Amino acid sequence: MLTSLTKQIGSHVSHLVQPALRNNLLQCVASTGCRLPLLSAPELHTSAFRHRQDKLKFVDDNEISTFQAHNEKKYPPQQPGEAPRPAFVCHEMRNFKYSPKNMWYVAVLIRGMAVEDAINQLKFCHRKGAVAVLQTIREAQQLAVEEHNVEFPSNLWVSESFCLEDSVIRGMRRHARARVGKVDYRYVRYCCTLEEGSPPKHYYYYTRPKEPQELLQEWLQKNRKRTIFNSL
Repeated sequence: MLTSLTKQIGSHVSHLVQPALRNNLLQCVASTGCRLPLLSAPELHTSAFRHRQDKLKFVDDNEISTFQAHNEKKYPPQQPGEAPRPAFVCHEMRNFKYSPKNMWYVAVLIRGMAVEDAINQLKFCHRKGAVAVLQTIREAQQLAVEEHNVEFPSNLWVSESFCLEDSVIRGMRRHARARVGKVDYRYVRYCCTLEEGSPPKHYYYYTRPKEPQELLQEWLQKNRKRTIFNSL
């Protein structure tokens, strides 16, 4: 009976507990006759190298994501005298093994930069996520020239750069005294948009220097809001 139960539990779970506790567990199960709700070996992850590839959220070759669907959008012809509409391309990288919180620092680094400046900054960025961002920027630069009729690959700037959490695989880590801890192996999804033309002088609106008329209006509003306490 103990031999059959040992085969049922399997070697992938039996090594998580001490031998004395494992023998007591087998004897209790044999006396009561109950069955244990155990996991099978392919679904039990005890290290980062045992992740199953079918658990990752991949997009098929024939299916495009919501973000990349912007590349397929059709615009009506422009009217005479209308400002030319700049070309843009959206590109992304899925399931990169990196923390989304750490990727955020790399994503915001190149916002509003010219594409050549962004590439130079990423080459000297000592972070793991900079490698994925640099590869995504170069792939988007190539797509802009080949599929979106951009004449010069250097005449682009990064108008959007952000990251999202992608697949999350639940795992476990062995601790002392027959205890286990939950581990989350997180994957990140990086998205970027390259737009044709020169980058704006101030990417964030709130960081731009204010005009003298705007400063005067703020000063007037600040003084008009003043109140005198304990008065009529």
